Amino acid sequence: MGTASHFLTGVIEGFYGRDWSWESRQRYATYLKQLGLNTYLYCPKSDSCLRRTWHDSWPIIQRQRLEEVGKAYSDCGLNWGVGLSPYGLYLDYGTREREQLRRKIGELGALGAPLLAVLFDDMPGDVGDLAERQAQIVNDIAGWLPDTRLLVCPTYYSFDPVLERHFGAMPRDYWPELGRLLPAEVDVFWTGNRVCSEAIQSADIARIHQLLGRAVTLWDNYPVNDGAIRSRYLYARPLPERDRSMQALLRGHLCNPMNQALLSLPALLGLAGLYENGCGEEHTLSNWLGEAFWQRFSQDAALFENEGLDGLGEKRCRDLAAVYARIDAPAAREVSDWLRGEYRFDPSCLTD
Repeated sequence: MGTASHFLTGVIEGFYGRDWSWESRQRYATYLKQLGLNTYLYCPKSDSCLRRTWHDSWPIIQRQRLEEVGKAYSDCGLNWGVGLSPYGLYLDYGTREREQLRRKIGELGALGAPLLAVLFDDMPGDVGDLAERQAQIVNDIAGWLPDTRLLVCPTYYSFDPVLERHFGAMPRDYWPELGRLLPAEVDVFWTGNRVCSEAIQSADIARIHQLLGRAVTLWDNYPVNDGAIRSRYLYARPLPERDRSMQALLRGHLCNPMNQALLSLPALLGLAGLYENGCGEEHTLSNWLGEAFWQRFSQDAALFENEGLDGLGEKRCRDLAAVYARIDAPAAREVSDWLRGEYRFDPSCLTD
């Protein structure tokens, strides 16, 4: 399959904590197509074969499932790919490590996906020549997969000071150097002025555009809810406070969804509307999620976002969980599980 060259819109499954089911991942091919969105990236933080033990191969059954997911997106004419987080590789990238990476890239390339993300997020970054080290890895991958569109997440992917608090001081000129050293066709991810940005405007993107010397691809951390605070809430509003005019400074816009796959669909309806793609009607959600569920959830959505589990209190959470348990719909089970505390916070997530 050739390189995806157009503006990317869709989902990047890049959160911590409870994963989506394989069934949900496949169904999203249909949802995204109907919304007029075009991209899905598989890179959940829990997949150790893409992160801590990145040099290991997937078990056969897991690879088969991922191939089935990829086929669902290909059959719908959508872009798809995986995100590799070669944890700590840039700290020691010698001959042995390079060969390990080449073998891994060979396995990923055999999937036939048009996209591959190389993710350096949530790793130590206080290395003087960080940009040079990371660019060397990406340039090697680009040479091995010349027909694949590469996307890179820097270690410092936002102006948010929380990143330096957790991952060390950013080297001087990290962004200009990274922008200079990466191949021009490689996308660079950016989350906005914050890791989880309440609003993103053209002026926010213009600043990093100037520093990198290139357009960026927005990794939008809405409606993701995997952090210590955000896991206590559900975010079901359509994507809020995003400036449509920023598209001129972007190569794509992907949303990192909630741990709850079906409950993430309202936010994505907003993403589709932002770029005036496909179906943007609210009745679509009723059709997908079930009318009885959607009528009830529409009454409670603001409560779940504004009050959250702590504001609701244990008794009210139990009562509401019982209400949703009586609704025969998969989305209702996501709500009842959340109300019962079954989407627990993963302490590996350091930013919120």
